[in-house]
Amino acid sequence: MGQETSTPIDDNIPSHTLKERTLEAVAEYIKDGHAKKIVLLSGAGISTSAGIPDFRSPDTGLYANLAKLNLPYAEAVFDISYFRNNPVPFYALAHELYPGKYRPTISHMFVRLLSDKGLLLKLFTQNVDCLEREAGVPAEKIIEAHGSFASQRCIECKTTYPEELMREAIGKREIPHCLTPECNGLVKPDIVFFGEQLPEEFHRNKFLPSSADLCIVMGTSLSVQPFASLPNFCSENVPRLLINLEQVGSLGSRADDVLCLGSCDAGVRKLASALGWLEELEELWDETDPTNGVETPKNSVQKSGDEALEEEIELLTNEVDKSLRINVDHAAWLRDHLEQKHLGRPPPSVSSDKTESGLTLTTPQEDPSESCNREVEKDRLLAVSSPSPSIPATGLSKEAKVENTP
Repeated sequence: MGQETSTPIDDNIPSHTLKERTLEAVAEYIKDGHAKKIVLLSGAGISTSAGIPDFRSPDTGLYANLAKLNLPYAEAVFDISYFRNNPVPFYALAHELYPGKYRPTISHMFVRLLSDKGLLLKLFTQNVDCLEREAGVPAEKIIEAHGSFASQRCIECKTTYPEELMREAIGKREIPHCLTPECNGLVKPDIVFFGEQLPEEFHRNKFLPSSADLCIVMGTSLSVQPFASLPNFCSENVPRLLINLEQVGSLGSRADDVLCLGSCDAGVRKLASALGWLEELEELWDETDPTNGVETPKNSVQKSGDEALEEEIELLTNEVDKSLRINVDHAAWLRDHLEQKHLGRPPPSVSSDKTESGLTLTTPQEDPSESCNREVEKDRLLAVSSPSPSIPATGLSKEAKVENTP
């Protein structure tokens, strides 16, 4: 992790490249044609106004709310080792965060506007929500440092998985598996989990900020390496603009650093206004309005951000609870199945039912003629034999263990 910090520059030290350390001076620098290769670095802060929570805010962040899912620790939902054993929490979360449910913010549209004007060299984003793509930023202009939902593959054989099948699986709350029959491994989006390497594309381009003539940093805590080091690759006299709730990293330590503290959308509007682009930006953003100008019914009640988030977490919790119950039921059936096998009797037939969570549950269909003495035989079996050594304690249902995790 390791956020880099430095001493803010003395106000008496003059700027070198900009006329002064102000947002208006940055706008003038752009309008005068000095910024033709802008590198923009973004984090979760540019997506919060879209309704997507950030990760680390103490009370409203994603990790804080994921505690309700009974994970061993909040970050486990993005831990590759945990995912291998229990993919259910991640896919419950993916159902809520999958692209198509959220509208790009005015900040995303500003990145699009820079690209449309031919001024964007590259966007480096920590976000996995694909809202930059939804905003119309060309894929070749985006480096998704932590991956995204834009593609997916098998975690075992690395075979790619069709987008339409992934969208269908997440929509139905199902867990997708590799289409290669001999593999059948778990599939996950190309989001970088803890324990995985960053995309090769990030490493190939991480020195690109050294070629920039302006660096804009928006909505990030700069607390995760190596992304946090990107602003430091900019040349000493290249202006760096921070649009963020608070000062982060080394921003503010150089003569041409400008800090615009506040919400990303407010800062972007101020910059666009200083550039004379505000009307153009707002019109571009209006094009992403899903209502397409349809008037909202007067009796509709708009939920607050906290209410919407609470509703989402409640849904996720219910999904995980359902999946855990499925695993417990399956474990009970498996024990009965082995008892029948031990007695030399044919195993009960099975049928598949679709549960509300979207997962397939296989349940036994007991022969009515055998049901009357089943319990007697079970008691006799347990009295003369110990549990089968072929069923390790952790092998019945790794997912079910989550239910009792502190």
